[in-house]
Amino acid sequence: MKKKDDLVVGGKTLQSRFFLGTGRYPNPFIQNEAIRAAEADVLTFAIRRVNLEHPDEDAILQHFEKEFVYLPNTSGAKTADEAIRIARLAKASGLSDWVKVEISVHEKTLLPDPIETLKATEQLAKEGFHVFAYTSDDPVLCKRLEEAGAAAVMPGAAPIGTGLGLLNPYNLSLIIEEANVPIIIDAGIGSAKDVCHAMELGADAVLLNTAVAKAKDPVQMALAMKYAIEAGRSSYLAGRIPKKKYATASSPLTDTL
Repeated sequence: MKKKDDLVVGGKTLQSRFFLGTGRYPNPFIQNEAIRAAEADVLTFAIRRVNLEHPDEDAILQHFEKEFVYLPNTSGAKTADEAIRIARLAKASGLSDWVKVEISVHEKTLLPDPIETLKATEQLAKEGFHVFAYTSDDPVLCKRLEEAGAAAVMPGAAPIGTGLGLLNPYNLSLIIEEANVPIIIDAGIGSAKDVCHAMELGADAVLLNTAVAKAKDPVQMALAMKYAIEAGRSSYLAGRIPKKKYATASSPLTDTL
């Protein structure tokens, strides 16, 4: 019998370890069908895309057909001050006290700014936000973000939208091993294989957007990603066999009485 394996993060208990982004889909219908196939509990979107004066009437949020946990992000912010201001506006509008701090200054790579991300995480955590800190796969920085009060740390597998997969599984495994908060692999994933690999390393969850939204069949890909998350998590909990240099027979090589 399958054991209960919920994820507890940001003061909430989640049944799904699939965090799904809402941008770049061909149209709202396909977006909703992909969300339905993913069976995700958490949806993420850029705060700058939402009408904060009337969030209940916003065109983005109107397309969702059930209640979700919202993880708004500060995409577009270039400094800690900008990210903090955006997060405060979202919270004041009643949108959420969860926030994904996302601060990028390099337009070509969109890699997160480590110094500004750390500053924003520390300040927002002091103000009572549940901060999900998007960062690079630097084990030292990830630990500093945890110490600054992040509810979860979100190292990227590769630059946003590249589909390159896990460029440095060694670093990701170190981050996971040292963490006392959930580690959510975010950015750069391209396929179900990448997702399964991330979960087998021990990641608590995976956040996907481009890999689903820009697939030839987003709905089918959302389904594949859901199964990959479940398979990878089950494999991690089961415990893989150790790697060996030479073969080991699965059956005796000689007859025994």
